[in-house]
Amino acid sequence: MLRRFLLPGLLALTLAACALPEPEDRPEVDLGDFRLGYAIVVAENAQKIPPTRAATAEEWEAVLKQEISDRFGGHEGDRLYHIAVSVDGYALAVPGIPVVVSPKSAMVITVNLWDDARGAKLNAEPKQMTVLESLSANTVVGSGLTTSREDQMRNLARNAARAIEGWLVENRDDWFAGPQEPPAEGAEATETPAEGARIN
Repeated sequence: MLRRFLLPGLLALTLAACALPEPEDRPEVDLGDFRLGYAIVVAENAQKIPPTRAATAEEWEAVLKQEISDRFGGHEGDRLYHIAVSVDGYALAVPGIPVVVSPKSAMVITVNLWDDARGAKLNAEPKQMTVLESLSANTVVGSGLTTSREDQMRNLARNAARAIEGWLVENRDDWFAGPQEPPAEGAEATETPAEGARIN
C-alpha cells in the first residue's frame, strides 16, 4: 500500500532538479530555547522503491542519527527536545545510462518533535517529507554511476536533517519562543520517548 503512494511521487521528484549543495560555512539558525535530547530513528518498515540499491534498517538509523546529531548538536537552549524520524521509503540510485536514464536517490521520512518537559509531541500531525540528493558534479548524471551506496545514504541523511531544520524554523515562534507552561492538570500527555524507543 505504501509503495503505491510513494512510487509516483518519488519518480517525479527524482527526475526533477535536485537541491544545491550546502556551503560548509553555513550560519547556524536561531532555534530559540532548543537543545537536542534524543535523535530517534526507526527504519525497520522502510519500503524499497525500485530500482534501488538495498540498505538495512540499522544502516539508515545510524546515518540519520549521526546527521541529525551533527546538525542540531550545537544548539544550547534551555529546553530539551527529541526528534523522532521514521524512514517510510527510499530509492538509492542504480547505474543507468547518462542523460537518458540517470535516476537520482530519494527518501521519504515522517518526523515528530517531542518536548521533554511536557512529555508530548508539539506537532499535531506527523510531518512527512520527501528528500532528494544534492546536486553535484558526482550526481548530475545519476549518483548510481559515480558514488557509493554509503555516500548516497549520507547525502540523503544530511539533506533530511536540513529539511527537518527548515520545518523547525517554520514553527520556531510557536515551539521555541521562550519558557512554556507544563500541561494543565488533567490534560493528556504522553511519556517522553527514551533513546531507541519505537514511536510514531
